[in-house]
Amino acid sequence: MFPKGLLIAIILGVVSGPIFGIILYEYGVEEQLVYVDGTSLSIVTEKTNFTLGEPILITIINSGTDELKFSDTSYGLIIKQLDSIAIFSPSSSQVISKLNSHEEVSFVWDQIKNNGDHILEGTYKITSKAITLDGSIIEKIVIIHVFK
Repeated sequence: MFPKGLLIAIILGVVSGPIFGIILYEYGVEEQLVYVDGTSLSIVTEKTNFTLGEPILITIINSGTDELKFSDTSYGLIIKQLDSIAIFSPSSSQVISKLNSHEEVSFVWDQIKNNGDHILEGTYKITSKAITLDGSIIEKIVIIHVFK
């Protein structure tokens, strides 16, 4: 028959595997949109995995109860590579923009950089920065993946 230690190790592995899988899955799934009292900024995309060339709908939402201000009409939207090099920002004018509680604004990114080149497959960060009522800056970052 099998040694007692081997049986204990196998049973422990069979029981702990699914438990840790469920815990880690729940930890890894982050809600993109949660409404809160106070100051909150959210960035929402339809999904996190996109195919190369697929238009990406990006929605910036004031998910709090306080008004948010932005330094221009792009609402602080910048798309960066993982090494934080900016590759795209919508054209904008230097006009203070505001989002009241639960208001949103949407942009569609066609996966073309500001220099006109198409992006490569990879992982990208969608960021937005806003100015709160007390003058501090909050930033929200969402990670997306682009595959062939």
